[in-house]
Amino acid sequence: CELVGDPTQADLAVINTCTVTRRADADSRQKTRQAARAGVNQIILTGCWATLEEHSALELPKVTRVVKNDDKSRLVADLLGQPPELFNREPLQREPLPGSRMRTRAFIKVQDGCNNRCAFCVTTVARGSAVSIPMATVLKEVHAALRGGSQEIVLCGVHLGSWGRDLSRGSSLQDLIQILLKETDIPRLRLSSLEPWNLGANFFSLWQDSKLCRHLHLPLQSGSDATLHRMARKTSPDDFSKLITAARAAIPDVAITTDIIVGFPGETEEEFSDSLAFVEVMNFAGGHVFTYSEREGTPAAGFNHVVPITVRRERSAVMRAAFARSAEHYRHLYIGQILPVLWESTTDLGEAGWQLSGLTDNYLRIKASDDEDRWNQISDVKIIRPVNGDLQGRIITSHSA
Repeated sequence: CELVGDPTQADLAVINTCTVTRRADADSRQKTRQAARAGVNQIILTGCWATLEEHSALELPKVTRVVKNDDKSRLVADLLGQPPELFNREPLQREPLPGSRMRTRAFIKVQDGCNNRCAFCVTTVARGSAVSIPMATVLKEVHAALRGGSQEIVLCGVHLGSWGRDLSRGSSLQDLIQILLKETDIPRLRLSSLEPWNLGANFFSLWQDSKLCRHLHLPLQSGSDATLHRMARKTSPDDFSKLITAARAAIPDVAITTDIIVGFPGETEEEFSDSLAFVEVMNFAGGHVFTYSEREGTPAAGFNHVVPITVRRERSAVMRAAFARSAEHYRHLYIGQILPVLWESTTDLGEAGWQLSGLTDNYLRIKASDDEDRWNQISDVKIIRPVNGDLQGRIITSHSA
């Protein structure tokens, strides 16, 4: 059994589907059809969309099997006809997969499921209750990734902030982060999305360790108190603002990004205006805007006062423009500064050298040119100017390989 980077060379493909929005549903189906057109004769679908829509998934071309989320951990063992016990050993060294997208970051899943019941979210239906991966298992995965050359570890989960609550008494995400920083040689540790509640009084003090990336993605979903209440979110604009103030006080130059849903059922013009004004005053480093789409099986799918789709799209455009302005403002703050950049992709330009693209720890996309291929290295880069939504820089020193 060999991994290949080109689907035209593959006999079998496993596609992990998503159902967070209708667009995600469509993308899952599109990727499946693309694999079939590329000549893959056996396709196995797993993930949230396939779990919720098993019949529809099996009707797609070349799909021979659906593996639901509850059975995903046994997928490889079943596929190879081996007992699951063979795979409960030390993780294999993580190395970049074949293909054009060479990964410099290792995404380590430490948690799955969610005990929140936000009115719009179908993920809890597909993933179930919150379950934490034991700390010892996480440590093994991180060590395997570091042995494979990863320069950055990203901790992931559906509700990452709930890690540890179903494990030994008193365990928390803060405990996990402290252990990883203490017992590994991680050059960079990044956190994926965190719900903006129950993070602990001293949570932001963790960033006294410079290996922890200065980026927090805290999904708000609306800047309107009334809308958040209907969404069954466990926060308010006031509480969220206090959280951001605390984060910025503890973590200099931290990038705060968020998610906003527009057009949620019952969202009036006044509520949208409140949400927009809140986004503008918070000075986010960026954000994702989601045009609300009904998800069968969620409470919101049965709500009255549905916002017309044309209005949803108009509000989405306005909100995206607001985020674009705040992101541009944040990027401009760093012109003239020197920042460490992990080079994620490089392009050979022949005699012109190499074109490099990478990320700072506070999630700024940096472009630079150099005589050497510095893929998966961290360089100190002086930021020169903005360029097409990114930043252009000049390498000062390179201090990792």
